[in-house]
Formats: sequence, C-alpha cells, structure tokens
Amino acid sequence: YTVYTRGMKSEKNKLIPWEKVKKDFLSDPATQAEYNKLEPEFRLIRQAIEARIASKMTQKELADVVKTKQSAISRFESGNYNPTVKFLKKMAKALNKTLIIGFE
Repeated sequence: YTVYTRGMKSEKNKLIPWEKVKKDFLSDPATQAEYNKLEPEFRLIRQAIEARIASKMTQKELADVVKTKQSAISRFESGNYNPTVKFLKKMAKALNKTLIIGFE
C-alpha cells in the first residue's frame, strides 16, 4: 500500500510506502498502545477477507448467502461496521468456517 501526501508549499506531492508510515506512527508509545487495542478487530476482519477470497466469493456473492447487502460486507471489511454475533455466525457459515469467540 502507498499513502499519498500533499506537501506544503515548499514540498512536492510524494508517495510514501505504507510500511514506512505505519512504522513512523507506531514509534509513538501511545499510538502503539491504541493500535494494539484494535488488533483483535483487525485480525477478525483480515481472517474474514482471507476466507472470502479463498472461497473465491465476491462481496456481493457473500452478501447474497448471508442475506444482507454488499455494502454491509464492504463496511465490515473496511472496519466501519460493528457486527453482531448473529452476523458473524452467518458469515462463518457462508464461508464454511467456525466462529470462535472467547476471553483470555
């Protein structure tokens, strides 16, 4: 991934690799702590996307099986949707996966 930044008057617009931006942001301990708090959500989203792709399903195809709209799948995959357990169970079933939720 590449992040596009618009420079100040003295700078030209330039592309910065995402890994560099991430490394710079996470060098701050407070930012790193907040990032770590979100890791379970990121992991769940990443696993769902990987399972959908491995199943060779589009967002629309998954949405049809789950009986929802493609936009709901898109919002979930982008992290802009707080899914219910019921929704996650439907997604897991559609992707032939087992949903595991727990506390450590």
